[in-house]
Amino acid sequence: MIDKKGKLLDKLAKLEAQFQDVEKAMENPDNLKHADKIKTLAKEHRGLAPLIEKAHHFRNILKKINEDQELLASTSDMELKDLAREEIDTNKDRLTELEEELRILMVPSDPRDSSNAIMEIRAGTGGDEAALFAGDLYRMYSKFIEGEGWKKEILSSSPTELGGFKEVIFAVSGDHAYGMLKYESGVHRVQRVPSTETSGRIHTSAASLVVLPEVEEVDVTIDPNDLRIDVYRSSGPGGQSVNTTDSAVRITHEPTGLVVTCQDEKSQHKNKAKALKVLRARLYDIKRQEEEAKVTASRRIMIGSGDRSAKIRTYNFPQGRVTDHRINLTLYRLQEILEGDLSGLIHQLQIAERDEILKAEG
Repeated sequence: MIDKKGKLLDKLAKLEAQFQDVEKAMENPDNLKHADKIKTLAKEHRGLAPLIEKAHHFRNILKKINEDQELLASTSDMELKDLAREEIDTNKDRLTELEEELRILMVPSDPRDSSNAIMEIRAGTGGDEAALFAGDLYRMYSKFIEGEGWKKEILSSSPTELGGFKEVIFAVSGDHAYGMLKYESGVHRVQRVPSTETSGRIHTSAASLVVLPEVEEVDVTIDPNDLRIDVYRSSGPGGQSVNTTDSAVRITHEPTGLVVTCQDEKSQHKNKAKALKVLRARLYDIKRQEEEAKVTASRRIMIGSGDRSAKIRTYNFPQGRVTDHRINLTLYRLQEILEGDLSGLIHQLQIAERDEILKAEG
């Protein structure tokens, strides 16, 4: 039994040693003087604690199976033998369950998962109907965010006269926000009869969604000399004036050509700060994509890859269904999902990604 589980036990031993090192570091007086260091250690400790607890349980059951097997070999008492066999069978089943649970817990988590998120929704093909759909997606995510107890702040928006959005960018603050929302990156497609359609013909339109982790200034260094900052007067849908001062900000990052605009605030200073937040996240994303491009295709995990060009989901109104194309999952719960009930869908995507990782690791 121990030989068969040797590889797993070796991995657990390394993780247990890592956990002990973290605990010692948290007690180190030198580290206690640095809040950032303690915060990082505490986060690592919280991440390892459930695995270490389950590993302890796994070792205890393995020990009990070995003791019962020794009892079987050493006793002639038939009643004791029957009890030992029964206990071995029960513990072997539990050991198999624990082994699977441990393998899942040992899948390395993305360090960015605990970050806040920046979401960008843009209307795609379909004209006014695509903009209305972008607005529907924004309201869907707003309700999901509210249900999770997170906070949302609009960073930039281009509303349309019909109540949709050409583009809306917003920040999401909350525990594990990016880790939950990252699966939403990609092209979302809608099939329905637009309110402006008189013949009842079903139209197909789309909106693209990008989810980025919010990053700190220390994670991405921006040289002020690389920025061209323009200010201009804000305007609303249809050219309607929002205010009479040059408060809108357009920031161009000249080395990459990235352009970020923000005009939602009346303060030029606030618009600039929001635009820089978005620019920082986009620059970090470019760096991340370059790093991931070095990973071989066979090792790349596609479920949570954030490929914004891929069609990931279709919302079919006539049939009341939502289909996620990455995992071939169809749910006939369109209205509930549009009301922000996304947890079950996201959970299925998390399971699929975990299974891909485990399969890739063999």
